[in-house]
Amino acid sequence: MDGHQSRRDRGHHAEGVAARYLESKGVVILERNVYNRGGELDLVGRDGETLVFFEVRFRSEGSLTGAAESVTWSKQQKLVRAVSFYLYRNGLWDAAARIDVIAIAPGDKARYQIQWIKNAIQASS
Repeated sequence: MDGHQSRRDRGHHAEGVAARYLESKGVVILERNVYNRGGELDLVGRDGETLVFFEVRFRSEGSLTGAAESVTWSKQQKLVRAVSFYLYRNGLWDAAARIDVIAIAPGDKARYQIQWIKNAIQASS
């Protein structure tokens, strides 16, 4: 990624990379960049019968380590609120849902290293 790109541009690019990766794994992407009173959701998709909310993290250092840990406690709480609001607004309280983290870093052999951390953030925490 170009060093001159804004953080928002890098974020949108990383979300596009994540969406293509997830689609290649059979996830159906339903929405991108959902803003609501609870906060922002990067990607919303369906993995089989499960509704999944994806937090996309780009690690420019070239290492995926710490990607899940980079989602701070306050960010986790915002995500849980955003997911709750999304489920409420769409009448999906009974839906099976989880919050995953997609970590992306520049790769050595491939263009990107991608790590998909399922159930990275527990809504009950």
